[in-house]
Amino acid sequence: MPKSRKGSPVPRSAPGFVDRRSFLKSAAVGAAVMAANPAASSAQQLESKVETRNAPPSIPPEAEIGAPAKLEVLTEGRSGSDFMVDVIKSLGIEYVCSNPGSSFRGLHESCINYGGNKNPEFITCCHEESAVAMGHGYAKIEGKPLAVFAHGTVGLQHASMAIYNAWCDRAPVYVVVGNIVDATKRISAVEWAHSVQDAAAMVRDYVKWDDQPASLPHFAESAVRAYKIAMTPPMLPVLLVADAELQENPIPDNLALHVPKLGQLSPPVGDSAAIAEAARMLVSAQNPVILADRLGRTPAGMNNLVELAEALQAPVISRAGRMNFPSRHPLNQTDRANALIREADVVLGLEMSDFWGSLNIFRDQMRRTSEPLAKPGVKLISINADDLYTKSNYQDFDRFTEVDLAIAADGESTLPPLTEAVKRLVTGDQRRSFEQRGAQFAAARQQSLERAREAAAYGWDASPISTARLCAEVWDQVKDRDWSLVSATTFVNNWPQRLWNFDKHYQYIGAQGGYGVGYGAPAALGAALANRKYGRLSVNIQCDGDLMYAPGVLWTAAHHHIPLLSLMHNNRAYHQEVMQVQIMADRHNRGIDRASIGTTITEPNIDYAKVAQGMGVYAEGPITDAKDLGPAIKRALAVIDRGEPALVDVITQPR
Repeated sequence: MPKSRKGSPVPRSAPGFVDRRSFLKSAAVGAAVMAANPAASSAQQLESKVETRNAPPSIPPEAEIGAPAKLEVLTEGRSGSDFMVDVIKSLGIEYVCSNPGSSFRGLHESCINYGGNKNPEFITCCHEESAVAMGHGYAKIEGKPLAVFAHGTVGLQHASMAIYNAWCDRAPVYVVVGNIVDATKRISAVEWAHSVQDAAAMVRDYVKWDDQPASLPHFAESAVRAYKIAMTPPMLPVLLVADAELQENPIPDNLALHVPKLGQLSPPVGDSAAIAEAARMLVSAQNPVILADRLGRTPAGMNNLVELAEALQAPVISRAGRMNFPSRHPLNQTDRANALIREADVVLGLEMSDFWGSLNIFRDQMRRTSEPLAKPGVKLISINADDLYTKSNYQDFDRFTEVDLAIAADGESTLPPLTEAVKRLVTGDQRRSFEQRGAQFAAARQQSLERAREAAAYGWDASPISTARLCAEVWDQVKDRDWSLVSATTFVNNWPQRLWNFDKHYQYIGAQGGYGVGYGAPAALGAALANRKYGRLSVNIQCDGDLMYAPGVLWTAAHHHIPLLSLMHNNRAYHQEVMQVQIMADRHNRGIDRASIGTTITEPNIDYAKVAQGMGVYAEGPITDAKDLGPAIKRALAVIDRGEPALVDVITQPR
């Protein structure tokens, strides 16, 4: 359906409405008339044109013009993909990240023309894995999914690793894959190779739900259902198969179409009796400890946890899954995790991906062994939406933990009633005791911060540049801005968490979930895409090997003007694997001098500044002298302030 200047559909009954199909039929008839009467004068032709403007075209009797060749109508006014875009728009999806492909060409064209390339806007990606990873990072900032279009068998196979990362990280990504279901409609060997009987089968083990709609009404219902499922904790990727025929065929005039209403979504909250029991256990504990992993979905997550921790004056250990707790809050005792867990009599686990791993010590020796970290008799409470939905083949759920109270619910939404229950139980004497406990934690937190600053000073002027110096120089430049760290930090010894002041939920997006390399750069870009409309500075400490999986994300950043500051952690190796080979060589008593074979990225060294410049991104480096790092970051920030991406290549120590 054509669009008015304001973008709303023009009804077919509007005065002067001529749809594409009617226009082409009229033009074909006019051409046939002229072909049958080549002697018509120029004046007659002009008069005919004037009359045509003022009256609807008439079709002369066949006897007058002869029997023309059969006319084939090759255009239509509104296709199935137009309606599909209407449905996608109703879900509030802002972007479609995609590497283009013919199996969804109908959806692609409808998005950019019928939909006006706005809500959703098409973001061009150079690889399907990058497209999904962008959606992964975007969801962890924005709290909702963007859409990804993938092309048939090959596109979905490319996307599969990133879908798995999002699955393991409990991040909602909305994937639509094109396919030609009817084998008689596949017109080339390429279409046969890119089509499949059951497209979702290859990723079904690590999507929460999938469907292959057989009609447009079916698509509408499944599209809304998929969004609802993706956005209900545990939040996970979903997949729809959009048949090419369904996309491209005209919408029958007699087909009544309706966009279903999504409605308000409410996360599952824990049972009131279980919440009351959890509160009783926590208030009566002498040494309660709170563990949090994938808790902080929204600003409420951090705020709710702060309120509970302060009501109990209990220490919080924040794992790498999300931004759960302010880094400089007196009750943030992440650096003292093992010591606190050893003394704990009650441990509350909030959305823990590996509760067992936090309570036990594992030894990677000739024979792998483990031993409990927590003391015997410790009481364990778990609040985790994963208890509502678990699959079997891909076993990202880790070891079974023998908890005393398991509350199957969304942690973020269950914290407010738990906190209220705690406050009702706390007596005056207990409150004074809690305050004394909190004062001890505050002193310990200050000591941890001072130790971290002292440790960061070691090797301050070293070359290659230490990861502590890299993170400290970045912090010095961004601390007075509205910033967001959109990369993981474990590979730089968590120096940002040790040195920076994190106090907003969007200031850290966590790790990659499935630990798949190739996540970092596109996820950072997706998070930067979400941050752009808020005017936030997105900071990415980028691993060298990770960027080489799909460096095309740099072009996407430049093409779409997504401001992202990337600092290369260029240690010229897959250093995690260097260490793994060293472990094996040491175990076999063979020495570690050859551990660099197959694990380092040298001979030649990669010049990431030139790689970025070739993609249209401002870049400089490689920087080897620490005193040059601060000025280089400052110059890069000037580019960011113009709304463009920038990269600084820094030669760093391994960790």
